[in-house]
Amino acid sequence: MASSLVSPSPISSFITNKKDLGFSAFPSTSQIAIQKCKKQVSKKIVSVMAPQQSERKPATTGSVKTGMTMTEKILARASEKPQLTPGDNVWVNVDILMTHDVCGPGSIGIFKKEFGENAKVWDREKVVIIPDHYIFTSDERANRNVDILRDFCTEQNIKYFYDIKDLGNFKANPDYKGVCHVALAQEGHCRPGEVLLGTDSHTCTAGAFGQFATGIGNTDAGFVLGTGKLLLKVPPTLRFVMDGEMPPYLLAKDLILQIIGEISVAGATYKSMEFVGTTVESLNMEERMTLCNMVVEAGGKNGVVPADSTTFKYLEDKTSLPYEPVYSDAQASFLSEYRFDVSKLEPLVAKPHSPDNRALARECKDVKIDRVYIGSCTGGKTEDFLAAAKLFLASGKKVKVPTFLVPATQKVWLDLYTLPVPGSGGKTMSQIFEEAGCDTPASPSCGACLGGPKDTYARMNEPKVCVSTTNRNFPGRMGHKEGEIYLASPYTAAASALTGYVTDPREFLQ
Repeated sequence: MASSLVSPSPISSFITNKKDLGFSAFPSTSQIAIQKCKKQVSKKIVSVMAPQQSERKPATTGSVKTGMTMTEKILARASEKPQLTPGDNVWVNVDILMTHDVCGPGSIGIFKKEFGENAKVWDREKVVIIPDHYIFTSDERANRNVDILRDFCTEQNIKYFYDIKDLGNFKANPDYKGVCHVALAQEGHCRPGEVLLGTDSHTCTAGAFGQFATGIGNTDAGFVLGTGKLLLKVPPTLRFVMDGEMPPYLLAKDLILQIIGEISVAGATYKSMEFVGTTVESLNMEERMTLCNMVVEAGGKNGVVPADSTTFKYLEDKTSLPYEPVYSDAQASFLSEYRFDVSKLEPLVAKPHSPDNRALARECKDVKIDRVYIGSCTGGKTEDFLAAAKLFLASGKKVKVPTFLVPATQKVWLDLYTLPVPGSGGKTMSQIFEEAGCDTPASPSCGACLGGPKDTYARMNEPKVCVSTTNRNFPGRMGHKEGEIYLASPYTAAASALTGYVTDPREFLQ
């Protein structure tokens, strides 16, 4: 394992002009400041280029080098360039390309059309193919998508294809994993300093490992399959500094909903979002994944968390490949910096029909709900289910609405049935869920997060009101176009299941 290249620095030297952003609807949740670049003609940012650094004389300092952010450093290394600034277009060498059953067939078709029917992928060990979206369904077209992946992987001798053949019993498929973004981490495909691209917008999840990870389209993926390269524009970076002790009723989902509510769903369009601060450092890897997972809901190109001992510990038994983490320079230029005192935040939800439609959970206590959904790449990880189980255990009550549990992967499903919940006297999560009256945990997959075929488990086939730990609440996202989705943390989702209304988890956790 390589040591860090440059020590991380909490504040960029060029940031000034602190300005409090007050929101009357959120007197207790908007304790932040935004700082912008010195060299601005007006308060409005009109360019995504980094501010010009004043040059020093080489005679006294050696070669002049402008500081770079984490994202700029990763892309510089991957493009074999000594220096990059936002707006540069560079050919990047890709470390991992991931695709799944929804976009894989299209990417494969483009690859064959452009490179030839008998062409070989650039590196069979750097292509990771994970069926996960439309799996447990009788829909023939969805099933055919997985067949196309299987045929291609056999033809190309792809090393990492996580196949499923027996749809009746997922446990009969030892290679099958489940949700791609969680499986990528669990199977050791995420490494600091690398470039990971995937044909899914939530590929940005992997930025939690201190790497550049972003979603791409089928055409780009087809090109990467043949060349291992992609032309990328270097994004400017927004830095989010989160300090303060995390209250016991908050989770990373609350943090990212706060940020998206603050900057809007377009606030980070084609920008990198870098997360730092004592609160971020205290988060485990799965919570950091939640944070990075939803940067795309703010329009972000990628999200990134500096790698540290928590990252290295997680990776110990997952990868044997060498990696080299990078960190933002002290003199790096950030487009803006936002600061949060996390100790003053409260549990949040995103009301229909947008992830930035932020509200305090306690302000929505009169919203009657029909169901609760706990699952997805955002909210279906082991730590998410542990949080829900902890709240159910503390309450000692039964749910009042149907509560669907969809583990992200086979490993998460196994954890539900084997990991004891702290303070439960040895009870597993599955036992606590059963006692609370939840549905039996379903087969691991993306499930109803994005609707899917009509026979998808827990799909909203009627106009219901749902509290969900997923990532998007647009009309029709989970099925019915008139359905209403409230995005929430696993704590808030579990609390709402117990009352039948959107509920602040502090009612059960304090």
